Amino acid sequence: MAAPAMPRIQQLDTHVINRIAAGEVIERPASVVKELLENCVDALSTRIDLEIVNGGMDLIRVVDDGEGIHPEDMLLAVTTHATSKIRSDSDLDHVTTLGFRGEALASIASVSRLRIRTRPHENEVGRELESHGGQIVVNRDCGCPPGTVMEVHNLFFNTPARRRFLKKASTEFSHIVDQFSRIALANPRMHLTLRHNEKLVFELPSAADSVDRIRRFFGNEVADHLIQLSSEAELPDGRKIRLYGHVGEPSLSRATRRDQFLFLNGRWIQDRSLQHALEEAYRGLLMIGRHPVSFLFLDMPPALVDVNVHPTKSEVRFQDGQQLYRQLLKTLRDRFLTLEFRAGLSLPEQSSQDAPPHTLTAQNTPTTASELRFDKPDYAARMPRQMNLTQPRAEFPAPPRVTSAPLTGRTILNHPEVVAALAVPPSQARGSTHSGTPYQLNSTSSDPATLDTADSAESLLAESTVSCSPEIITDEFRAFQIYDCYLVVASDAGLEIIDQHALHERIMYEHLRTKILAGVVESQRLLIPETIECTAVQAAAVLEHSELMTQMGFDIQEFGGTTLLLHSFPVLIPRGSIVRIVLDFAEKLIQKDGRLSRRDLLDHMLHTMSCRAAIKSGQRLALEEMRELLRQRHLVQDSHHCPHGRPTALTLSRHTLDQQFGRLG
Repeated sequence: MAAPAMPRIQQLDTHVINRIAAGEVIERPASVVKELLENCVDALSTRIDLEIVNGGMDLIRVVDDGEGIHPEDMLLAVTTHATSKIRSDSDLDHVTTLGFRGEALASIASVSRLRIRTRPHENEVGRELESHGGQIVVNRDCGCPPGTVMEVHNLFFNTPARRRFLKKASTEFSHIVDQFSRIALANPRMHLTLRHNEKLVFELPSAADSVDRIRRFFGNEVADHLIQLSSEAELPDGRKIRLYGHVGEPSLSRATRRDQFLFLNGRWIQDRSLQHALEEAYRGLLMIGRHPVSFLFLDMPPALVDVNVHPTKSEVRFQDGQQLYRQLLKTLRDRFLTLEFRAGLSLPEQSSQDAPPHTLTAQNTPTTASELRFDKPDYAARMPRQMNLTQPRAEFPAPPRVTSAPLTGRTILNHPEVVAALAVPPSQARGSTHSGTPYQLNSTSSDPATLDTADSAESLLAESTVSCSPEIITDEFRAFQIYDCYLVVASDAGLEIIDQHALHERIMYEHLRTKILAGVVESQRLLIPETIECTAVQAAAVLEHSELMTQMGFDIQEFGGTTLLLHSFPVLIPRGSIVRIVLDFAEKLIQKDGRLSRRDLLDHMLHTMSCRAAIKSGQRLALEEMRELLRQRHLVQDSHHCPHGRPTALTLSRHTLDQQFGRLG
């Protein structure tokens, strides 16, 4: 059999070249929106109207009042490497426009049905062009107002494989909102609107500065806690680099860097060096794993930066990156020196029962010691038989809606359901084994059992043979608190130092996990729903996983734009922690972008909820509260580690003490 002939090198035709280029430039509907909006900005538009249908997969329409396209340039507009932004190689060193490569429209036209109507202000007649998959089908005069209308229909209609990789419409729309918000933040004097499926999402009139835009996209919680800053650095040749904008107060932090915005000459960019300078300035002001919020603008001579190093131009190369690093770090530190940041707990001024309706804000408002009352009966004496946690992994059924009485005077430490659900024999609490496979939410098993009905949950409960004596804490019990953070307990084993937050977090984790396994999560329903302010992207992420939120005891509905409506929440979660839990979950969804399994998401929610529900480090406890916490310590199977793996206690044995004090001879 003859060997196949060696393939010969040949020149690709224009259509194939455009399809290949589209794969680099046009990844999803949001990529189209980015390119079209940037063209509007470059055309000196004062108003842009963006309309989206089905997440941009069916229609993207952009209308502007800019300069328009000259009729004789219409065919060139959809030709690759044709642009009005640059003329020669030297122009690349002085780019002041957002676009300059001349490949966006050609790439869009090759993978969609594109329609362009445009009219320069000085012309009386407009021009219309239609392209289907890169083939021109219409090119004629038309009537239209000054400016340009771009319509992108049926994106990826001729590349079905690409279309199959797109996410749900809500997810794609959230990415579009990302691009829209970046243009809006960089151009506050521009009037912008955004509609999705004929519904108005954003109406942004012209504003004097970016703070109004920040408020519209991120809510009062962010806009009211910003620090303004500004600085200038003069170069040897007299040119200046200006840095200005706003950063969040240390109390305003995020689990990811998504709310860090950096604009260079009006272009949204990402730069690791400047991100590091930002994080370095906040060193010691934020908890580990938290990131600052920032809206920073850099104005500098175009010759000092190369924007032609990335397909989407989101990354740039600075001529002197170290100088910018030092300028940003110094500006932030100098500004912080003029401020006084007070670290402490935000205590509620009135009980939730008497509080008037208000908007929840993402503040850490832990339950205070005065709220942790232990005047209830000893519930341990009447603990019901409860399921052990060694059943195979199971899917979580949605809990029934249970309306609870107001939470005033009741806490998670003495809640009867907590004590009942955590009941295990002391022998098991000390680490004895049990037949069966331990249930682990963070297991990587890919074939979990399914817990579909309440009957199966009841059968699991009925099979358990767990009991517990209430006489765990005796009169000889001795404990005290130090640093409002640790409990020091003397016992026959020696001296134990217990992390009160880590221990309570483990207790809450086990209780919540048990409730979810049983399919019963008690919820507190609000007579008047409360609003949660967030970004449009966060709202889309939460709503897309509304079924999962329901299983966790939340009832959250859409309220429009950047607002969610909270109808109910898990009864054991402090009310002041609800917003932070919801927003942290949204950030996790956005960060992983569909790469987490349902079980991983549930596990993350359990960790977050138990952490937020637990008593806090720095929270002073009364003696009765310490006793109750230590009693519940013996009701969980693994009280030695918090859900994150950190130890809950350190033990200094009697032998070690005697040895250190020289009592052993």
